[in-house]
Order: sequence, then C-alpha cells, then structure tokens
Amino acid sequence: MTKPRLAVCKKRPGSLLLFLLTAVSAALVCLTLLAIVAYIVVKGLPSLRPSVFAWKYDSENVSMFPAIVNTLLVCLLSLGAAVPVGVAAAVYLVEYAKRGSRLVSLIRMTAETLSGIPSVVYGLFGFLVFFVAFGWGYSLLGGALTLAVMILPLVMRTTEEALLSVPDAYREGSLGLGAGKLYTICKVVLPSAMPGILSGVILSVGRIVGETAALLYTAGTVAAIPSHWLDAGRTLSVHMYSLLSEGLYIRQSYATAFVLLLLVAAINALSGTVAKKISKR
Repeated sequence: MTKPRLAVCKKRPGSLLLFLLTAVSAALVCLTLLAIVAYIVVKGLPSLRPSVFAWKYDSENVSMFPAIVNTLLVCLLSLGAAVPVGVAAAVYLVEYAKRGSRLVSLIRMTAETLSGIPSVVYGLFGFLVFFVAFGWGYSLLGGALTLAVMILPLVMRTTEEALLSVPDAYREGSLGLGAGKLYTICKVVLPSAMPGILSGVILSVGRIVGETAALLYTAGTVAAIPSHWLDAGRTLSVHMYSLLSEGLYIRQSYATAFVLLLLVAAINALSGTVAKKISKR
C-alpha cells in the first residue's frame, strides 16, 4: 500500500476496511484457482498414458482421443452458428436500431433472461426439437446447435458492449470522409471492437467445452469419432462424466480433466494473441 493510500485510510477507516475486504477477496479467488489447477495437475498428470490417446476407444485403453476430436468439432459448429448471428444482432442494436427504443429494451431483456436459464433446460429444448421434432436422434449436430442457442446471448451481449465502447468520433470521422454506413461498420467499428468480441468468443468456448447436461440429452455418450454430422458422440466433459459415473476409470477421468484444462488454456492463449495482433493494427 502506498503512502497516499495509507493517509487516506487513516482519515477514513471505512476505506481501509473496504481495501482489506477487496484484497482478501482477490487473494481467495487466486488461491481457489491455484488449488483447483494444482489438484487437477497432481491427480491427472501421473495418469496420462499413451494408451489414453489411442485412435479408437475400448474398455482397455479408455481413450479420450475421440472425445478430443468431438470437442473441437462441437466448438467449431457451435461458434460457426452462434457468432455470426450474435455479432449481426449486436450490430443492429448498436448501429441501426434507435437507441432507447422498446424493441432494443425487449431484445436485451430477452438475452439476459436466456443467459440465466440452466443448461439442462437447453438440453431438454434441444432434445424436443432436434431429437423428437427433426428426428435426428442423438447427433453431434443437434448438440452443437443446442450449445449455439445457449451461447448466443453471451456473444450478443459482449459484442454489444464492445461496439458501445468504440468512440462515436470514429464513426463521425469515417462518415465525414465520405464512407458509407456499412463500410464504416466493417472497416472502422468492428476492427476497433474486435478485442471485446473475441473476449465473448473465449467465454463461449469455455462454456461449450465444459458443458455436459445439454449434450447428454442431444449428442449422446458414444465414445467414437462420428462419420457423419448426425452420428452420436461425446465431448471431453461428457467423457469425464461418464468415466466418473461408471466408477471404474477414476484415474482416466483425472487425466481427461487435465487435458481439458490444457485445451481451455491453449484456446484462451491463442485467442489472446489474436486479439493483441488485431488491436495493434
């Protein structure tokens, strides 16, 4: 604590109490995160064997490789469906819709409501729509579209906040130079808001990778690489849940948790690097 802060805290005891509470809360969050990571590393790293990365799953190797492939496929499909729609909706709300209108307020309230719905409800929705109504059965595509609906409010809200953070002077300068509305949005506004948009995408990836309940209803638990989009398959989180539920492959489930942690960290690091490169342009 610097000397000016000490002086302020001495004059105002409430400020000192608030500072201590904030520092303790931050320390607890960091310690909790470190404890979780350390526990996963200690339990999962010794359980890694070459057999758990075999091409095909069986009861002997308990391979997680099909689950890794399925996780990447589900991420690509979900982001491919949700990100364009969410970004386009946010662009409409910020750039085209009249600010303060009832339509904008209704859409924002709807997005916030959808963000608070439990994932198991999304799973039931996906089951009724893609499994029953469309007749797809347990399918990777049905699970990916269910997750796309789940992350759509998150993508839309984070993109909207990123667009609102772009100064209006950027837009006025571009329009003053003779650029059109669409050109200004594509070449000026969106590149300036890209770091914030990517932050929403990173959060969405974290939710996709860690989701279990919704995929149990829609994608199934088949431990194999699907040959078609309508085939069933399990992701890493579902794979870990299945192993723990069976109670026979506890060590392999810890190894799966460790690989899942590495995958999320790698995606976050890659997204952060891309965001820095875009912001420097």
